[in-house]
Amino acid sequence: MSEAQRKARFALAVLFGINLMNFFDRQLPGALAEPIRHEFDLSDTQLGILGTVFTLIYAAVGVPLGRLTDNWTRTRLIAVGVSFWSLLTAASGLASSYAVFVAARLGVGIGEASCAPASQSLIGDLFPASRRARAMGIFMLGLPLGLFGAYMLAGLIGELWGWRAAFLIAAVPGFVLAGLSLLMHEPQRGATELVSAPPTAEARSAFRTVLRIRTLWWIVASGILFNFNTYAINTFQSAFLQRFHELGLKEASTVSAVSLGLTGVIGLFLGGWLGDRLHASRANGRVLLAAICMGVASPLVFIALQQPKGSVLSFTVFIGASSAMTFVYYSTVYSAIQDVVEPRLRGTAVSLYFFAMYVLGASFGSTVMGALSDHFAQQAMLAAGATAMAAPFKAAGLHSAMYVIPALMILCAGSLFGAAGTVAGDMENLKRRVAPASAR
Repeated sequence: MSEAQRKARFALAVLFGINLMNFFDRQLPGALAEPIRHEFDLSDTQLGILGTVFTLIYAAVGVPLGRLTDNWTRTRLIAVGVSFWSLLTAASGLASSYAVFVAARLGVGIGEASCAPASQSLIGDLFPASRRARAMGIFMLGLPLGLFGAYMLAGLIGELWGWRAAFLIAAVPGFVLAGLSLLMHEPQRGATELVSAPPTAEARSAFRTVLRIRTLWWIVASGILFNFNTYAINTFQSAFLQRFHELGLKEASTVSAVSLGLTGVIGLFLGGWLGDRLHASRANGRVLLAAICMGVASPLVFIALQQPKGSVLSFTVFIGASSAMTFVYYSTVYSAIQDVVEPRLRGTAVSLYFFAMYVLGASFGSTVMGALSDHFAQQAMLAAGATAMAAPFKAAGLHSAMYVIPALMILCAGSLFGAAGTVAGDMENLKRRVAPASAR
Protein backbone atom coordinates (compact mmCIF):
# COMPACT_ATOMS: atom_id res chain seq x y z
CA MET A 1 0.00 0.00 0.00
CA SER A 2 1.38 3.40 -0.98
CA GLU A 3 1.76 6.34 1.41
CA ALA A 4 -0.99 8.21 -0.44
CA GLN A 5 -3.38 5.27 0.02
CA ARG A 6 -2.59 5.05 3.73
CA LYS A 7 -3.28 8.77 4.16
CA ALA A 8 -6.52 8.47 2.22
CA ARG A 9 -7.73 5.52 4.31
CA PHE A 10 -6.86 7.21 7.60
CA ALA A 11 -8.68 10.37 6.54
CA LEU A 12 -11.71 8.36 5.43
CA ALA A 13 -11.80 6.54 8.78
CA VAL A 14 -11.74 9.84 10.70
CA LEU A 15 -14.34 11.41 8.41
CA PHE A 16 -16.54 8.34 8.87
CA GLY A 17 -16.32 8.75 12.66
CA ILE A 18 -17.14 12.45 12.40
CA ASN A 19 -20.13 11.76 10.17
CA LEU A 20 -21.33 9.07 12.58
CA MET A 21 -21.26 11.50 15.50
CA ASN A 22 -22.82 14.17 13.28
CA PHE A 23 -25.95 12.09 12.82
CA PHE A 24 -25.80 10.59 16.33
CA ASP A 25 -25.98 14.06 17.90
CA ARG A 26 -28.49 15.28 15.32
CA GLN A 27 -30.91 12.40 15.97
CA LEU A 28 -30.95 12.51 19.76
CA PRO A 29 -33.97 14.88 19.98
CA GLY A 30 -35.96 12.54 17.71
CA ALA A 31 -34.94 9.42 19.63
CA LEU A 32 -35.89 11.09 22.92
CA ALA A 33 -38.89 13.01 21.59
CA GLU A 34 -41.47 11.65 24.04
CA PRO A 35 -39.56 12.31 27.32
CA ILE A 36 -38.52 15.76 26.02
CA ARG A 37 -42.15 16.50 25.06
CA HIS A 38 -43.40 15.50 28.49
CA GLU A 39 -40.75 17.46 30.41
CA PHE A 40 -41.31 20.72 28.53
CA ASP A 41 -45.06 20.08 27.90
CA LEU A 42 -44.78 20.41 24.12
CA SER A 43 -47.15 19.88 21.21
CA ASP A 44 -46.08 17.88 18.15
CA THR A 45 -45.69 21.16 16.26
CA GLN A 46 -43.20 22.38 18.89
CA LEU A 47 -41.34 19.07 18.62
CA GLY A 48 -41.16 19.59 14.88
CA ILE A 49 -39.84 23.12 15.31
CA LEU A 50 -36.73 21.66 16.96
CA GLY A 51 -35.84 20.10 13.63
CA THR A 52 -36.78 23.24 11.73
CA VAL A 53 -34.54 25.64 13.65
CA PHE A 54 -31.66 23.19 13.39
CA THR A 55 -31.96 22.82 9.63
CA LEU A 56 -32.51 26.52 8.96
CA ILE A 57 -29.35 27.58 10.79
CA TYR A 58 -27.51 24.66 9.21
CA ALA A 59 -28.52 25.91 5.77
CA ALA A 60 -27.93 29.60 6.51
CA VAL A 61 -24.32 29.20 7.60
CA GLY A 62 -23.64 26.31 5.22
CA VAL A 63 -23.21 28.45 2.08
CA PRO A 64 -20.50 30.78 3.46
CA LEU A 65 -18.81 27.79 5.06
CA GLY A 66 -18.95 26.01 1.70
CA ARG A 67 -17.12 28.94 0.11
CA LEU A 68 -14.64 28.83 3.01
CA THR A 69 -14.14 25.12 2.25
CA ASP A 70 -12.95 26.03 -1.25
CA ASN A 71 -10.52 28.65 0.06
CA TRP A 72 -9.17 27.46 3.43
CA THR A 73 -7.58 24.40 5.00
CA ARG A 74 -10.36 21.84 5.17
CA THR A 75 -8.94 19.76 8.02
CA ARG A 76 -8.79 22.82 10.31
CA LEU A 77 -12.31 23.84 9.41
CA ILE A 78 -13.57 20.36 10.30
CA ALA A 79 -11.71 20.37 13.64
CA VAL A 80 -13.25 23.71 14.66
CA GLY A 81 -16.73 22.63 13.58
CA VAL A 82 -16.66 19.29 15.43
CA SER A 83 -15.40 20.93 18.64
CA PHE A 84 -18.14 23.58 18.53
CA TRP A 85 -21.05 21.21 17.91
CA SER A 86 -19.83 18.79 20.62
CA LEU A 87 -19.76 21.65 23.14
CA LEU A 88 -23.33 22.64 22.23
CA THR A 89 -24.50 19.01 22.35
CA ALA A 90 -23.42 18.94 25.99
CA ALA A 91 -25.22 22.24 26.53
CA SER A 92 -28.42 20.64 25.15
CA GLY A 93 -28.38 18.20 28.04
CA LEU A 94 -28.16 21.07 30.55
CA ALA A 95 -31.03 23.10 29.07
CA SER A 96 -33.37 24.49 31.72
CA SER A 97 -36.25 25.25 29.35
CA TYR A 98 -37.53 24.66 25.83
CA ALA A 99 -36.12 28.02 24.67
CA VAL A 100 -32.65 27.20 25.99
CA PHE A 101 -32.82 23.76 24.38
CA VAL A 102 -33.72 25.36 21.03
CA ALA A 103 -30.79 27.78 21.34
CA ALA A 104 -28.38 24.92 22.03
CA ARG A 105 -29.63 23.03 18.97
CA LEU A 106 -28.98 26.15 16.89
CA GLY A 107 -25.34 25.96 18.00
CA VAL A 108 -25.12 22.29 17.07
CA GLY A 109 -26.43 23.17 13.60
CA ILE A 110 -23.74 25.82 13.11
CA GLY A 111 -20.97 23.39 14.03
CA GLU A 112 -22.27 20.55 11.88
CA ALA A 113 -22.70 22.81 8.83
CA SER A 114 -18.93 23.16 8.54
CA CYS A 115 -18.27 19.46 8.05
CA ALA A 116 -20.33 18.16 5.12
CA PRO A 117 -18.91 20.36 2.33
CA ALA A 118 -15.34 20.05 3.64
CA SER A 119 -15.59 16.28 4.12
CA GLN A 120 -17.05 15.61 0.68
CA SER A 121 -14.50 17.92 -0.92
CA LEU A 122 -11.68 16.01 0.80
CA ILE A 123 -13.04 12.66 -0.36
CA GLY A 124 -13.23 13.95 -3.92
CA ASP A 125 -9.51 14.80 -3.78
CA LEU A 126 -8.42 11.64 -1.95
CA PHE A 127 -10.17 9.04 -4.14
CA PRO A 128 -10.38 8.78 -7.96
CA ALA A 129 -13.73 8.75 -9.73
CA SER A 130 -13.58 4.97 -10.22
CA ARG A 131 -13.65 4.40 -6.42
CA ARG A 132 -15.43 7.51 -5.28
CA ALA A 133 -18.93 6.05 -4.79
CA ARG A 134 -17.52 3.32 -2.55
CA ALA A 135 -15.52 5.87 -0.55
CA MET A 136 -18.60 8.09 -0.30
CA GLY A 137 -20.61 5.04 0.76
CA ILE A 138 -18.16 4.36 3.61
CA PHE A 139 -18.28 8.02 4.67
CA MET A 140 -22.08 8.04 4.57
CA LEU A 141 -22.12 4.76 6.52
CA GLY A 142 -21.84 7.10 9.48
CA LEU A 143 -25.44 8.13 8.83
CA PRO A 144 -27.21 4.79 9.45
CA LEU A 145 -24.77 3.77 12.17
CA GLY A 146 -25.19 7.18 13.80
CA LEU A 147 -28.97 6.75 13.72
CA PHE A 148 -28.62 3.19 15.00
CA GLY A 149 -26.40 4.30 17.88
CA ALA A 150 -28.61 7.28 18.73
CA TYR A 151 -31.77 5.19 18.95
CA MET A 152 -30.16 2.26 20.77
CA LEU A 153 -28.11 4.22 23.29
CA ALA A 154 -30.62 7.04 23.77
CA GLY A 155 -33.34 4.56 24.65
CA LEU A 156 -31.08 2.69 27.06
CA ILE A 157 -29.53 5.78 28.66
CA GLY A 158 -32.88 7.56 28.75
CA GLU A 159 -34.47 4.76 30.77
CA LEU A 160 -31.48 4.44 33.14
CA TRP A 161 -30.42 8.04 33.78
CA GLY A 162 -32.88 10.29 31.92
CA TRP A 163 -32.76 11.99 28.53
CA ARG A 164 -30.24 14.67 29.56
CA ALA A 165 -27.48 12.14 30.20
CA ALA A 166 -27.57 11.01 26.56
CA PHE A 167 -26.59 14.51 25.34
CA LEU A 168 -23.77 14.85 27.87
CA ILE A 169 -22.27 11.46 26.98
CA ALA A 170 -22.57 12.13 23.24
CA ALA A 171 -20.28 15.18 23.46
CA VAL A 172 -17.17 13.22 24.51
CA PRO A 173 -16.33 11.34 21.24
CA GLY A 174 -16.66 14.58 19.27
CA PHE A 175 -13.73 16.21 21.06
CA VAL A 176 -11.56 13.15 20.36
CA LEU A 177 -12.45 13.21 16.65
CA ALA A 178 -11.73 16.95 16.47
CA GLY A 179 -8.15 16.22 17.52
CA LEU A 180 -7.77 13.36 15.05
CA SER A 181 -9.02 15.52 12.19
CA LEU A 182 -5.93 17.73 12.55
CA LEU A 183 -3.80 14.67 11.70
CA MET A 184 -5.52 14.11 8.35
CA HIS A 185 -3.67 14.85 5.11
CA GLU A 186 -4.83 17.95 3.23
CA PRO A 187 -4.58 16.94 -0.47
CA GLN A 188 -4.15 19.29 -3.38
CA ARG A 189 -7.50 20.23 -4.91
CA GLY A 190 -8.19 18.09 -7.96
CA ALA A 191 -5.39 15.69 -7.02
CA THR A 192 -7.24 12.58 -8.26
CA GLU A 193 -8.74 14.07 -11.41
CA LEU A 194 -7.78 13.46 -15.03
CA VAL A 195 -8.64 17.10 -15.69
CA SER A 196 -7.64 20.31 -14.01
CA ALA A 197 -9.17 23.74 -13.97
CA PRO A 198 -7.88 27.26 -13.37
CA PRO A 199 -8.70 28.84 -10.02
CA THR A 200 -12.16 30.35 -9.63
CA ALA A 201 -11.60 33.13 -7.15
CA GLU A 202 -14.76 35.23 -7.18
CA ALA A 203 -17.81 33.94 -5.33
CA ARG A 204 -20.21 35.39 -7.93
CA SER A 205 -18.44 33.53 -10.72
CA ALA A 206 -18.35 30.33 -8.66
CA PHE A 207 -22.09 30.39 -7.91
CA ARG A 208 -22.92 31.23 -11.53
CA THR A 209 -20.82 28.33 -12.82
CA VAL A 210 -22.42 25.85 -10.42
CA LEU A 211 -25.97 27.01 -11.14
CA ARG A 212 -25.53 26.41 -14.87
CA ILE A 213 -25.29 22.65 -14.26
CA ARG A 214 -28.68 21.15 -15.17
CA THR A 215 -28.14 17.91 -13.26
CA LEU A 216 -27.57 19.85 -10.06
CA TRP A 217 -31.05 21.39 -10.31
CA TRP A 218 -32.64 17.93 -10.58
CA ILE A 219 -30.51 16.71 -7.66
CA VAL A 220 -31.52 19.73 -5.59
CA ALA A 221 -35.20 18.98 -6.29
CA SER A 222 -34.70 15.37 -5.21
CA GLY A 223 -32.85 16.50 -2.08
CA ILE A 224 -35.71 18.78 -1.03
CA LEU A 225 -38.21 15.92 -1.21
CA PHE A 226 -35.84 13.33 0.19
CA ASN A 227 -34.93 15.39 3.25
CA PHE A 228 -38.51 16.41 3.96
CA ASN A 229 -39.26 12.72 4.37
CA THR A 230 -36.06 11.88 6.20
CA TYR A 231 -36.52 14.52 8.90
CA ALA A 232 -40.22 13.81 9.24
CA ILE A 233 -39.78 10.10 9.83
CA ASN A 234 -36.62 10.42 11.95
CA THR A 235 -38.36 12.90 14.23
CA PHE A 236 -41.61 11.01 14.69
CA GLN A 237 -41.15 7.28 14.08
CA SER A 238 -40.24 6.43 17.68
CA ALA A 239 -43.13 8.58 18.92
CA PHE A 240 -45.42 6.77 16.44
CA LEU A 241 -44.31 3.38 17.76
CA GLN A 242 -44.91 4.48 21.33
CA ARG A 243 -48.35 5.95 20.62
CA PHE A 244 -49.85 3.73 17.92
CA HIS A 245 -48.14 0.38 18.64
CA GLU A 246 -47.92 1.15 22.40
CA LEU A 247 -44.23 0.31 22.84
CA GLY A 248 -42.03 1.60 25.64
CA LEU A 249 -39.16 4.05 25.01
CA LYS A 250 -36.49 1.34 24.94
CA GLU A 251 -38.49 -0.99 22.66
CA ALA A 252 -39.46 1.82 20.26
CA SER A 253 -35.86 2.99 20.11
CA THR A 254 -34.68 -0.53 19.29
CA VAL A 255 -37.16 -0.87 16.42
CA SER A 256 -36.12 2.51 15.01
CA ALA A 257 -32.44 1.67 15.44
CA VAL A 258 -32.84 -1.44 13.31
CA SER A 259 -35.35 -0.16 10.75
CA LEU A 260 -33.95 3.35 10.22
CA GLY A 261 -30.30 2.77 11.04
CA LEU A 262 -28.98 -0.76 10.64
CA THR A 263 -30.80 -1.50 7.40
CA GLY A 264 -29.26 1.63 5.90
CA VAL A 265 -25.85 -0.06 6.00
CA ILE A 266 -27.09 -2.51 3.36
CA GLY A 267 -28.31 0.27 1.11
CA LEU A 268 -25.07 2.24 1.38
CA PHE A 269 -22.78 -0.70 0.65
CA LEU A 270 -24.85 -2.10 -2.20
CA GLY A 271 -25.53 1.38 -3.55
CA GLY A 272 -21.85 2.29 -3.58
CA TRP A 273 -20.73 -1.00 -5.11
CA LEU A 274 -23.48 -1.26 -7.72
CA GLY A 275 -23.36 2.48 -8.42
CA ASP A 276 -19.67 2.29 -9.36
CA ARG A 277 -20.28 -0.73 -11.57
CA LEU A 278 -23.18 0.92 -13.40
CA HIS A 279 -21.22 4.16 -13.75
CA ALA A 280 -18.45 2.28 -15.54
CA SER A 281 -20.87 1.21 -18.30
CA ARG A 282 -23.22 4.21 -18.45
CA ALA A 283 -22.78 7.81 -17.31
CA ASN A 284 -26.18 8.00 -15.61
CA GLY A 285 -25.84 4.66 -13.81
CA ARG A 286 -25.62 6.12 -10.32
CA VAL A 287 -28.64 8.43 -10.40
CA LEU A 288 -30.66 5.88 -12.37
CA LEU A 289 -30.07 3.33 -9.60
CA ALA A 290 -31.13 5.90 -6.98
CA ALA A 291 -34.32 6.69 -8.92
CA ILE A 292 -35.34 3.03 -9.16
CA CYS A 293 -34.66 2.36 -5.49
CA MET A 294 -36.67 5.41 -4.42
CA GLY A 295 -39.58 4.25 -6.57
CA VAL A 296 -39.51 0.86 -4.86
CA ALA A 297 -39.25 2.39 -1.37
CA SER A 298 -42.55 4.28 -1.62
CA PRO A 299 -45.00 1.33 -1.62
CA LEU A 300 -42.95 -0.34 1.12
CA VAL A 301 -43.59 2.62 3.45
CA PHE A 302 -47.29 2.59 2.54
CA ILE A 303 -47.55 -1.13 3.40
CA ALA A 304 -45.72 -0.53 6.70
CA LEU A 305 -48.24 2.13 7.70
CA GLN A 306 -51.11 -0.21 6.78
CA GLN A 307 -50.06 -2.71 9.47
CA PRO A 308 -52.60 -2.93 12.32
CA LYS A 309 -51.87 -1.94 15.89
CA GLY A 310 -49.47 -4.39 17.53
CA SER A 311 -48.01 -5.73 14.26
CA VAL A 312 -44.56 -4.42 15.15
CA LEU A 313 -42.56 -7.13 13.38
CA SER A 314 -44.24 -6.64 10.00
CA PHE A 315 -43.97 -2.84 10.37
CA THR A 316 -40.25 -3.20 11.08
CA VAL A 317 -39.69 -5.46 8.07
CA PHE A 318 -41.42 -3.14 5.58
CA ILE A 319 -40.07 0.14 6.93
CA GLY A 320 -36.61 -1.43 7.18
CA ALA A 321 -36.71 -2.60 3.55
CA SER A 322 -37.75 0.90 2.51
CA SER A 323 -34.92 2.42 4.52
CA ALA A 324 -32.36 0.15 2.83
CA MET A 325 -33.63 1.35 -0.55
CA THR A 326 -33.55 5.04 0.34
CA PHE A 327 -29.98 4.89 1.66
CA VAL A 328 -28.79 4.10 -1.85
CA TYR A 329 -29.41 7.83 -2.43
CA TYR A 330 -26.41 8.89 -0.36
CA SER A 331 -23.68 6.83 -2.02
CA THR A 332 -24.97 7.40 -5.56
CA VAL A 333 -26.38 10.94 -5.72
CA TYR A 334 -23.62 12.50 -3.60
CA SER A 335 -21.06 10.89 -5.93
CA ALA A 336 -22.95 12.18 -8.98
CA ILE A 337 -22.40 15.75 -7.71
CA GLN A 338 -18.66 15.10 -7.85
CA ASP A 339 -19.04 13.83 -11.44
CA VAL A 340 -20.47 17.08 -12.81
CA VAL A 341 -18.73 19.75 -10.69
CA GLU A 342 -15.08 20.72 -11.09
CA PRO A 343 -12.87 20.09 -8.00
CA ARG A 344 -12.38 23.76 -7.07
CA LEU A 345 -16.14 24.31 -6.80
CA ARG A 346 -17.29 21.15 -5.00
CA GLY A 347 -17.53 22.77 -1.59
CA THR A 348 -19.65 25.54 -3.10
CA ALA A 349 -21.86 23.08 -4.98
CA VAL A 350 -22.45 20.88 -1.92
CA SER A 351 -23.24 23.89 0.27
CA LEU A 352 -25.80 25.20 -2.25
CA TYR A 353 -27.36 21.75 -2.50
CA PHE A 354 -27.51 21.47 1.28
CA PHE A 355 -28.94 25.00 1.60
CA ALA A 356 -31.82 24.21 -0.74
CA MET A 357 -32.63 20.77 0.61
CA TYR A 358 -32.54 21.90 4.24
CA VAL A 359 -34.38 25.22 3.86
CA LEU A 360 -37.04 23.92 1.45
CA GLY A 361 -37.14 20.29 2.52
CA ALA A 362 -35.80 19.22 5.91
CA SER A 363 -36.91 22.37 7.72
CA PHE A 364 -40.50 21.72 6.65
CA GLY A 365 -40.42 17.97 7.20
CA SER A 366 -40.54 17.81 10.98
CA THR A 367 -42.70 20.92 11.44
CA VAL A 368 -45.28 20.03 8.76
CA MET A 369 -45.45 16.47 10.07
CA GLY A 370 -46.00 17.80 13.59
CA ALA A 371 -48.66 20.26 12.43
CA LEU A 372 -50.45 17.58 10.41
CA SER A 373 -50.32 15.26 13.40
CA ASP A 374 -51.87 17.92 15.65
CA HIS A 375 -54.52 18.67 12.99
CA PHE A 376 -55.55 15.04 12.49
CA ALA A 377 -55.51 14.45 16.25
CA GLN A 378 -57.92 17.36 16.66
CA GLN A 379 -60.12 15.90 13.92
CA ALA A 380 -60.12 12.50 15.63
CA MET A 381 -61.10 14.10 18.93
CA LEU A 382 -63.99 16.01 17.36
CA ALA A 383 -65.16 12.93 15.43
CA ALA A 384 -65.32 11.02 18.71
CA GLY A 385 -67.37 13.79 20.32
CA ALA A 386 -64.69 14.37 22.96
CA THR A 387 -63.76 17.75 24.43
CA ALA A 388 -60.24 16.96 25.69
CA MET A 389 -57.17 15.62 23.87
CA ALA A 390 -56.26 12.06 24.81
CA ALA A 391 -53.53 9.57 23.89
CA PRO A 392 -55.62 7.61 21.32
CA PHE A 393 -56.31 10.82 19.38
CA LYS A 394 -52.60 11.72 19.37
CA ALA A 395 -51.83 8.24 18.03
CA ALA A 396 -54.46 8.44 15.29
CA GLY A 397 -53.31 11.94 14.28
CA LEU A 398 -49.68 10.95 13.84
CA HIS A 399 -50.63 7.78 11.98
CA SER A 400 -52.66 9.76 9.43
CA ALA A 401 -49.94 12.39 8.99
CA MET A 402 -47.27 9.85 8.11
CA TYR A 403 -49.00 8.87 4.86
CA VAL A 404 -47.49 11.99 3.26
CA ILE A 405 -44.12 10.19 3.20
CA PRO A 406 -44.74 7.56 0.46
CA ALA A 407 -46.44 10.19 -1.74
CA LEU A 408 -43.37 12.45 -1.68
CA MET A 409 -41.07 9.49 -2.34
CA ILE A 410 -42.67 9.07 -5.77
CA LEU A 411 -41.96 12.72 -6.60
CA CYS A 412 -38.37 12.28 -5.43
CA ALA A 413 -37.94 9.31 -7.77
CA GLY A 414 -39.24 11.44 -10.64
CA SER A 415 -36.61 14.12 -9.94
CA LEU A 416 -33.87 11.51 -10.01
CA PHE A 417 -35.08 10.18 -13.35
CA GLY A 418 -34.78 13.78 -14.55
CA ALA A 419 -31.16 13.88 -13.37
CA ALA A 420 -30.50 10.60 -15.16
CA GLY A 421 -31.46 12.34 -18.41
CA THR A 422 -28.99 15.21 -18.03
CA VAL A 423 -25.95 13.87 -16.18
CA ALA A 424 -24.15 12.51 -19.26
CA GLY A 425 -24.37 15.87 -21.01
CA ASP A 426 -23.12 17.74 -17.95
CA MET A 427 -20.16 15.37 -17.62
CA GLU A 428 -19.24 16.11 -21.23
CA ASN A 429 -19.60 19.83 -20.59
CA LEU A 430 -17.19 19.54 -17.67
CA LYS A 431 -14.62 17.79 -19.87
CA ARG A 432 -14.90 20.52 -22.48
CA ARG A 433 -14.48 23.31 -19.91
CA VAL A 434 -11.20 21.99 -18.61
CA ALA A 435 -8.16 20.69 -20.42
CA PRO A 436 -6.59 17.29 -19.79
CA ALA A 437 -4.00 17.54 -17.07
CA SER A 438 -1.50 15.68 -19.24
CA ALA A 439 -1.68 18.46 -21.82
CA ARG A 440 -0.72 21.19 -19.37
